[in-house]
Amino acid sequence: MQTIVIAGVQSGCGKTTATLAIIQYFMACGKKVCGFKAGPDFLDPLWHKKLTGLDSYNLDTRMTGLAECQDKLLQAQQKDIEVSVVEGVMGLFDGRTGVGQDGSTLNLAQQLGLDIWLVVDAKGMSGSIVPLVSGFKGFAEQCGVKITGIIANRVGSRHHAELLQAHLSEYHLPPLIAWLDKSVPPLPERHLGLVRPDDSPLPDFRAHLNIVEHDLPAFLAAPLEHKPQVLQDKQPNQPLKGKNIAVARDDACCFIYPANIDWLKQQGANIHYFSLLEGDKVPDNADALWLPGGYPELYAEQLSASDSLLSIKKIVQQHKPVLAECGGMMLLGQTLTDLQGQSWTMAGVLPIETKMTPRLASLGYRECRSGTFVGLKGHEFHHSIRESYHEVSPAFDVSRGDHGIISGSLIASYIHWYFPSSTQASLQFFLAVNK
Repeated sequence: MQTIVIAGVQSGCGKTTATLAIIQYFMACGKKVCGFKAGPDFLDPLWHKKLTGLDSYNLDTRMTGLAECQDKLLQAQQKDIEVSVVEGVMGLFDGRTGVGQDGSTLNLAQQLGLDIWLVVDAKGMSGSIVPLVSGFKGFAEQCGVKITGIIANRVGSRHHAELLQAHLSEYHLPPLIAWLDKSVPPLPERHLGLVRPDDSPLPDFRAHLNIVEHDLPAFLAAPLEHKPQVLQDKQPNQPLKGKNIAVARDDACCFIYPANIDWLKQQGANIHYFSLLEGDKVPDNADALWLPGGYPELYAEQLSASDSLLSIKKIVQQHKPVLAECGGMMLLGQTLTDLQGQSWTMAGVLPIETKMTPRLASLGYRECRSGTFVGLKGHEFHHSIRESYHEVSPAFDVSRGDHGIISGSLIASYIHWYFPSSTQASLQFFLAVNK
C-alpha cells in the first residue's frame, strides 16, 4: 500500500477539493483507494466515503495517538487498499500548540514516515510561489519530512500553470505535479464546515484536474515495507458482550467516528441504529443509548414533534446508561433555540436550554485529567451555548472546555469523545455503574 498526505499552506487553500480530485484520479486509474483525515473532523471523511464507499478514519497524533494511527493504516493494508490518501488539517504546521507539533499534519507525517503533497492557492501568484514553497520545504525537512510535490489550486490558465512549473523547477523545488483550474466548483459550507455529501451533489473534479507529472504514482510515498505493530488484541475480554447499544444515526445525529463503532463491536456490543427524524423509538432491547452530535438545529421543528423524544425520556427514567454528545445533549434539554430565534421543545430530560449563536462558541482538544474518565480524549466544536435552570453536577475534569453534566447513568456534554483513547474510561458510558 502506498500512502500520501495532502497538506495545505493554510485553511481554505483547497485541501479537500484536491484530496477528492486525487482520489477520483486514482480510482479512475483502477486503484483501490481509501481516504483518511488528519485531525478530529467529521465532515471531510463523509466526502471521502461518498467517493470510495469505505469509512474514512481519523488520524491524529493528539487525540487518537500514534499507535492507533499505525493500526488504522495496517487495517487498510490488510484490506488490499492500494493507495491511501490522507487529507491534512488546517495548514501544514498548525496543530494544538507550537509549530508542527502534536495534532498538526506535519507531526502526523513525521511520526508515520509519510511524504507530503502541498496544496497552494495560486490565485494571483507567480514567482511568489518560490519563497512560499521554499520555506515550507525547508522547515519540513528540518523535521524529517519530505514535500515531494505541489498541487496548485485556482490556477488562471495553462500558461499560468507553466509559469508556476518553471519557477519551481528553476529553484530546484518540489515539482508541480497537478493543478486545479479557477473554475473548479467550491464545496458548499455551513457553520460547522462543509455540508454533508448527501446534501449536495459531488462534483467530478477530474474535469478541472490537470496532471503535470503523468507518472503520478512515482511521487507517492514508498509502500509500507514493515507492518506497523498492532495496537492491541482485537478480541479483548469483551465487557460489553451481549449488550445492545442503541445509536441515533441520521442527518441530525451524524457526527460519529467510525473508530467508535469499531470499538463498541470489539467490546462485544450489538449496535442498533435508529432515526429521530423518522420518529423511530429507541429499540426495546436497548441496554444503553448513545446520542451523537450533528445538526439538530437544522431539524429542530421536526425533532420537536418526533416520537423518538418520548422513548428517549423513558430510557433515561429506566436509569439505563445514556451518553449524549453535543447535538445529542441539545436534544435532551428543555428547549433548543435556532438562529432565527425560534425556540423548540426538546425531550425535557435535562434542566438546560441551548441557543444557537452566529459565532463559534468553543473549539479545541479535550482530555480528562482525573476521576472516572481519566485519560479519555476528545474534541469540542460548536456554535451553541448551554444555560442551566439550576446547578448541575459536572461529569468531566478537563482543563479547558465543557465539564459536562452527570445525572445518574446519564452523561452529557459538548465534547465528542474518541472511545479507543481510553477503553476503561469509555466503558463507563455504557455500563450501568453510575446509578
